[in-house]
Amino acid sequence: MDSEAVHDILGIGFGPSNLALAIAVEEHNAGLPADRRLNALFLERQPRFGWHRGMLIDDATMQVSFLKDLVTLRNPTSDYSFLCFLRERGRLIDFLNQKTLFPLRMEFHEYFEWAASRVSHLVAYDNEVIAVAPVRDDDGQVTCFDVTTRDATAPGGTVTRRARNISVAMGLEAHVPPGLELAERVWHNSELIPRATRLAATAPPVRRAVVLGAGQSAAEAVDYLHRTFPEAEVCSVFAKYGYTPADDSPFANRIFDPEAVDVYFSAPSEVKQSLLDYHRSTNYSVVDMDLIEALYATSYREKVAGRERLRFLNVSRVRDLEPRADGGLDVGVEFLPTGERQVLPADVLVLATGYRPRDLSVLLGEAAKLCLRDDGDAIRVNRDHRVETVPEVTAGIYLQGGTEHTHGLTSTLLSTVAVRADEIHRSVLADRAVV
Repeated sequence: MDSEAVHDILGIGFGPSNLALAIAVEEHNAGLPADRRLNALFLERQPRFGWHRGMLIDDATMQVSFLKDLVTLRNPTSDYSFLCFLRERGRLIDFLNQKTLFPLRMEFHEYFEWAASRVSHLVAYDNEVIAVAPVRDDDGQVTCFDVTTRDATAPGGTVTRRARNISVAMGLEAHVPPGLELAERVWHNSELIPRATRLAATAPPVRRAVVLGAGQSAAEAVDYLHRTFPEAEVCSVFAKYGYTPADDSPFANRIFDPEAVDVYFSAPSEVKQSLLDYHRSTNYSVVDMDLIEALYATSYREKVAGRERLRFLNVSRVRDLEPRADGGLDVGVEFLPTGERQVLPADVLVLATGYRPRDLSVLLGEAAKLCLRDDGDAIRVNRDHRVETVPEVTAGIYLQGGTEHTHGLTSTLLSTVAVRADEIHRSVLADRAVV
């Protein structure tokens, strides 16, 4: 072990979820004597804080209220709130005059960066976790975990730290459909802006871009490419007949309330599945109605003008993909009702095909064998987000994300990050009090 300190909490990943937990720890420690403070550290593989940077489109807005920020639902008086950020930036009155609950996505990212900078003493950037090992005492009890990171500045290139609890918040990984592979001209939408910026600076100009997907990110990518490459044709390919509007009605949105997590957690498995099926339209493969209407209006204007650059290939799939000698792509698209196929010569294919949970077994290694699993081989997680483990484990593994099967749709969303941070913080404190 490279340090004598034993951390009460060691966070793996430093996105919004563990940032919210870091702030909860920081506010807890304020004014307390040293022996009552929580010793926390958060490990992040990126060189600085970043959250979906590749999709920070200049006019894209958040899909959750600014009141569901890092702290407000946990502590409405916190000075880490979005409103306090606006006040410090001198934009509070200007923001209020917009009469909106939904800030620009790039502004909310600025808020996250602002909050992260205030707790930077709790973060080790450029530290990618490569191993998590159980630590046993003389009685064979697993009382801690040793977490090893790759750190180019350290002797030997790695650092090992010990913790009584780990909070895993690695986020999701890009999903690439079977049969397709990422390449120089095949991107996941998470890289949209930097890739498109580089492509716009090269010659010859883009003639056609194809976007695969039917959700919000797909629609945003279509709109962004259409504006970024004013001479190019942009083709949107999806299996639906048309984009499905997101259900953001008040009653449906209650599925994201903290109380809804309690209901979901205690429900039988068949009821959990029903709730997911009923309310997928609040989050999955859906698009804001304003964007749907804007894309349709653009398409119609182009038809009237006689120059259609925006095309929608509905009820269709990308069936094959072949690179061309000139660096472009031949995208094979099948119209599903008839099986008819066409080949679209394209300069780029953007996969707006969503994300999936990361495989925790790869990260946790030996520690993964200590986790209990349900009949579907999913990790069992308690209501306080602590993984259920074999009896000889007293150290804690907390999951922030990857718990949709136990905690519902909010598992991967911003809606309850403040509340979840509070629940984990309280659980760690309660466990320490027992010890």
